[in-house]
Amino acid sequence: MEYILQRSEIIFEGKVFRVRIDSVQAPTGHTMRVDLVEHGGAVALIPIDSDGKIVLVRQYRHPASEILLELPAGTLEHDEDPRTCAVRESREEIGMSPGKLTNLGGTYLAPGYSTEFIQYFLAQDLTYDPLTPDSDEDLCIERFTWQEIQGMIARQEFRDAKTLVGLCLARQQLRL
Repeated sequence: MEYILQRSEIIFEGKVFRVRIDSVQAPTGHTMRVDLVEHGGAVALIPIDSDGKIVLVRQYRHPASEILLELPAGTLEHDEDPRTCAVRESREEIGMSPGKLTNLGGTYLAPGYSTEFIQYFLAQDLTYDPLTPDSDEDLCIERFTWQEIQGMIARQEFRDAKTLVGLCLARQQLRL
């Protein structure tokens, strides 16, 4: 079963992603048009402070037109090591540097139309070590116990998929 890329055309190139139209031949011989977003990938962190609380950020997300509660996360720079990105994003978004990073694996954000792959890291042994946040970020840092997080999940308070996945992976890693 082989899918063959027949043609690929970039129709938009922005700061964070490109939009591409591909023509792909399926094993059946049928040719399909695939519109997709090319994204270089990202990291998401599940930071746990010295009190065992999960550190989240609340921020406005224009595409969703709302303020969302999320895991700290960020886009990989070209050819950047995901661990390096994770440390940078932790310092920028929550002002803390992780002494211990555990890779929890990764997921595609929306494989039906995007190449974005997010790698998740459990961030522990946090120490104060801030970097200047990105100029377009206005973040509010909040801390929650695992019990509070479970209640929030049950009440469907998280509307961000990467946050739900990351919390699930961290809980499994920590065997809670």
